[in-house]
Amino acid sequence: MQGTSTARKILDFSMEQAVWILLVLAIVIMGLFKPSFYSFGILSNILVQATVLGLLAIAISMIILLGDINLSTVGTAGFSSLLGVMAMKHGLPVILSILLILVVASFIGLLNGLIVTKLRANALIATLAMNMVLQGALLAITAGKTISQLPDSYKFISQGKIGGFPALPLVLILAFVVFHVIWKRTRFGRALFAVGGNYRGAYIAGINVQRVKIWAYVVSGLLSGFAGWLLSGYMGAVTSSFGTSYEMQVIAAAVIGGISLTGGKGSMIGVLAGTLLLTVIQVGLAVLGIASTVITLAGGLMIFVAVLIDALRNLYQART
Repeated sequence: MQGTSTARKILDFSMEQAVWILLVLAIVIMGLFKPSFYSFGILSNILVQATVLGLLAIAISMIILLGDINLSTVGTAGFSSLLGVMAMKHGLPVILSILLILVVASFIGLLNGLIVTKLRANALIATLAMNMVLQGALLAITAGKTISQLPDSYKFISQGKIGGFPALPLVLILAFVVFHVIWKRTRFGRALFAVGGNYRGAYIAGINVQRVKIWAYVVSGLLSGFAGWLLSGYMGAVTSSFGTSYEMQVIAAAVIGGISLTGGKGSMIGVLAGTLLLTVIQVGLAVLGIASTVITLAGGLMIFVAVLIDALRNLYQART
């Protein structure tokens, strides 16, 4: 009986911490093939690359936690950044341009929330359409060209360093800490879990379900805009294909990290692990000299793995 109990505890731990176990294995395997993978430069670059993905993963996790989906995070990041950069190019002060990015992105989130709640549109279709509109507008306005030569004051966080260490990872850590507290310690956070776990039960308990959903979409938009600002600052430009490489990765990072597609389950710590796992694999494959086409294939496989992990996790929890 004791052996069975121990095996059960090990299995429970493995299911709960699967993403962290996979992350450690990925780091060890990459280091075995390429010892230089453990260098400060590569490890710090992983954290830098993970920052934008992490912010977008938090943004989409806010909505997946509700049992919905937001496929417009990347489009929101690109379009809001474009408007901010264009306004800056026409004389708007840098700080106001950054504020404009955040306001525009929040407004897009508000539109998504109103369409999904007030018009009762399907979140998948509504946000997919919004993403196509935003990316189409980005392509039309830029005419396929790149807007570059951004001032240093705009890039001060994205390309800045603190004591020789990049500033972006500090933003990543701060964002996850803040939203961990929001999810676990605030009324809004508890309402997110309640609505995602049992929509009718939350309504009966007196939670204003529509208001919670709308605010979740606004926060999701705000985070997308913030990620867009940091990415444009890191790249030093806004391109016509801005951020498209993140479109499916953000969903994978959230789901691999334990945000259930059925809603009501998940943690910021898990999302952080999912973000780091995807980034380690992508950067590691690039360091190993793997062709970019194979890296794209690996990204697709990781999304497939994310779905499997979520399905297995739900099946296991249903049986226990």
